Amino acid sequence: MRDVNVAPYLAVSRTPRVPGFMLLMLLARIPATAAGMTVTMHVLLALERGYGAAGLVGAVSTIGIAVGSPLMGHLVDRRGLRAMLAVSMVSEGVFWFVAPLLSYPVLLVMCFVTGITVMPVMSLGRQILTALVPEDRRRTALAMDSMAVEVAFMAGPALGVALTTQASSRTAMWAIGAAMVVFGAVLCLVNPPVKSEGESGERVPRREWLDGRLLGVLMSAGGATFVLSGVEVAVVASMRDLGLTGWTGALVAVMCVSSLVGGFLYGGLNRVPPLWALMGGMGLLAVPIGLFGWSPWWLAVALIPTNFLCAPTITATGELITKYAPASARGVAMGLQGSAFTLGVAVGAPLTGVVIDHGGPGWGFAVAGAGAVAIAAGTELLSRRPRPVPVG
Repeated sequence: MRDVNVAPYLAVSRTPRVPGFMLLMLLARIPATAAGMTVTMHVLLALERGYGAAGLVGAVSTIGIAVGSPLMGHLVDRRGLRAMLAVSMVSEGVFWFVAPLLSYPVLLVMCFVTGITVMPVMSLGRQILTALVPEDRRRTALAMDSMAVEVAFMAGPALGVALTTQASSRTAMWAIGAAMVVFGAVLCLVNPPVKSEGESGERVPRREWLDGRLLGVLMSAGGATFVLSGVEVAVVASMRDLGLTGWTGALVAVMCVSSLVGGFLYGGLNRVPPLWALMGGMGLLAVPIGLFGWSPWWLAVALIPTNFLCAPTITATGELITKYAPASARGVAMGLQGSAFTLGVAVGAPLTGVVIDHGGPGWGFAVAGAGAVAIAAGTELLSRRPRPVPVG
């Protein structure tokens, strides 16, 4: 780590428009990260349904987002940022206004439909940031973006819970909808670039850039969230077994801070490990975490190494996508990355949950880690397949 320095961060922070844009996207991501928790609590408290019903709402919303993310990216590539924002603002404004008034079956359908047109604030932030900074600063900029996402995930769900418990789920849902429309309007007004100056807008056939190497990167993106979601479920189960459920939030905070530190160090490196090594490292370090489940203190320490590699792995996937995908298809590529993140969570959390039900939390950590190692191996195999045509 002796090659780490803060100069790249200073250079990015001095880049015109970047600091203001990063602050705007951080704020825009907070209501987006609060959305899932708020809807879950609405189903549990206001609609008086069980955890299964709440989980089903989350599942159909996840599927909708996974389907819609590349479609919204395609809309940005072909029609521009404002066209995509107009669709999202109308869709989200209507959904969040009427959602508190809907019956459970109608809410279920609306969550899927609206998921397709959700404003892709995560992938959109990476795409705009890539356009604003020079190529030699993208690693640092994307590392800063990954750290900002961690902050949003620490603040958003907590804010959703606070609004729901202190006011009502209806108030929380209306607040989220209003915030998303406001941030969409601000982005429309500012209209930041989605391609760098001088980058070619010439369309490149998809078969020429969506090749083995890019598919490997997308696999790693899904693998990162697969292991992270699995570890989170196993942490919850471990604390429940110890009768210390109240500690869960503190352990999640340890995970987030570890990722923040790892992202900061990674963004200042001149030379970085290959993606498969970062992904495989996350998995290997997750496998033995369950051995420390007898103590919340030791479990917190054991969680640090795996989560330390979280932001670096996610940053690496974003950096490679900007390298492999042409500027004219960057929205689709970033959308596919978002879909991969979403699908990783959709597979990792329930799979680990089933393993925990049958074998206990320790096996949950082991399976989540082993899955990540397998994905890392697949990533390396796919990356060895050459691209048929290089994209300039």
